[in-house]
Amino acid sequence: MLAHHTINGCKLLPGDLLGSGTISGPNKGQEGSILEMSKNGTEDVDIGGGQKRRWLKDGDEVVFRGWGDTQGGERVGFGDCRGRVLPALELKL
Repeated sequence: MLAHHTINGCKLLPGDLLGSGTISGPNKGQEGSILEMSKNGTEDVDIGGGQKRRWLKDGDEVVFRGWGDTQGGERVGFGDCRGRVLPALELKL
């Protein structure tokens, strides 16, 4: 994934967030990404606060959370990993 991201000169910088794959459930409401929730960008997704999205927009905050449960029932995770979608830099040639 990193090679694909950088092979054509795209810079990978400290703080960049990369998500790999989605873990979706079989039922509606168990989708693992906004792409799946929006049916490939064809339907609006209610993100709360009266807002709807089909795609991420500049200024949106992305939050990754991950955890797993041990055999003893304890939850182990890494907490929130947050990043904000910034506007693309204009390339001046």
